[in-house]
Amino acid sequence: MFTFFLYFAAAIGIAYSFYKDKKKTAEAVKKAWKAFSNIMPEFLTVLLIIGLSLAALTPETIINVLGSSSGVFGVALASIVGAITLIPGFIAFPLAKALLDSGAGLVPVAAFVSTLMMVGVVTLPLEVKFFGKRIAYTRNAMAFGFSILIAVIMGVLPWVQ
Repeated sequence: MFTFFLYFAAAIGIAYSFYKDKKKTAEAVKKAWKAFSNIMPEFLTVLLIIGLSLAALTPETIINVLGSSSGVFGVALASIVGAITLIPGFIAFPLAKALLDSGAGLVPVAAFVSTLMMVGVVTLPLEVKFFGKRIAYTRNAMAFGFSILIAVIMGVLPWVQ
């Protein structure tokens, strides 16, 4: 229902903009469509890969690779996969819940989600273009380190488990 409300609000906003200035609105819609068209192939590819991976992985495999007993290997693997994957938050958090329900451990899932949200290997070229190499690499390295720290803290805090 909330999604419907957002679409309705967007339609009202575009209608109002069109009423105020038809030319600017048409230009904005063209630019938005171009941006949408440019990002959609990569976005769909990543979603397809993740969807197929989750469909192919059994709960036993998830437990073996990302379970509580997976240790450093599980956290490292989850961190690397999270860092190189481009998934929006509205998909990542339900995915994390599904992984936890399938038997994945809290620490690897925390590492996965935090690197997914904070580290951008896929978006690094764009980040380098806008901010420069030094800042982009430093930000991503720090985000990766903090993601590991967050995962460890999540595993240590008794009220989280």
